[in-house]
Amino acid sequence: MNGPDHLKSDEAIKFLEGHGGWEREVLSGGIGLLRDGMGKSVSHALPFEFLAPVVSRFWHKMRGSGLPLCLLSAVFYLFWTPSAGLKTLHLGSCVITTNLQGIRSGFSEIRDSVQAKDEIIDVRILRKTQSLQGTKPADQCCLLHHILRLYLDRVFKNYQPPDHHIFRKVSRLANSLLTIKKDLRLCHAHMSCPCGEEAKEKYSQILSHFEELPPQVVVVKALGELDILLQWMEEAD
Repeated sequence: MNGPDHLKSDEAIKFLEGHGGWEREVLSGGIGLLRDGMGKSVSHALPFEFLAPVVSRFWHKMRGSGLPLCLLSAVFYLFWTPSAGLKTLHLGSCVITTNLQGIRSGFSEIRDSVQAKDEIIDVRILRKTQSLQGTKPADQCCLLHHILRLYLDRVFKNYQPPDHHIFRKVSRLANSLLTIKKDLRLCHAHMSCPCGEEAKEKYSQILSHFEELPPQVVVVKALGELDILLQWMEEAD
């Protein structure tokens, strides 16, 4: 099966290509760089393990240069900020690191706009009884992987944003979740993301709720419930 999540590690991930969407390039050394449709870089995603020693050495070297403290602090902030929101998720034996804080911040920028379009408030696709924290650790990776696949294949690809501004932010969210899904696939490849009966049953229930609603209605509702999924991930430890 072909798709963006089956690319090799040295290939770029492109989501919603042809619509001005965002792309994530995997550069040498595992350093990620997000670019927009015009090729302009917009944010860095350096791993914490890479960034910490570099910043430390840079900080001590610059202190000896005699530069003003305010300038040194500004430089330090620019280096350190991208990793400030990194969180390690323990999903059974699968352990991944992601900028969950950045994803939640990105969603908060479109949440009101999306949820205002959801007119069916008495129905919820993602329910508390199917949450990640309510799932035994061994099945959390599999359940999350299936949910992310649902969002990437049937929500983000079918969402019709009201304007280009919202589209860009939704595309960026999609790329962030795609990166997490790729990490979960690596766990699966290393036999650390098993799919037990609980994961299969809970995902089946979620899919059933999803398919009860008309296509465009369910896309808006599912996107509006992304904060529920992010909260599950936050509490998955």
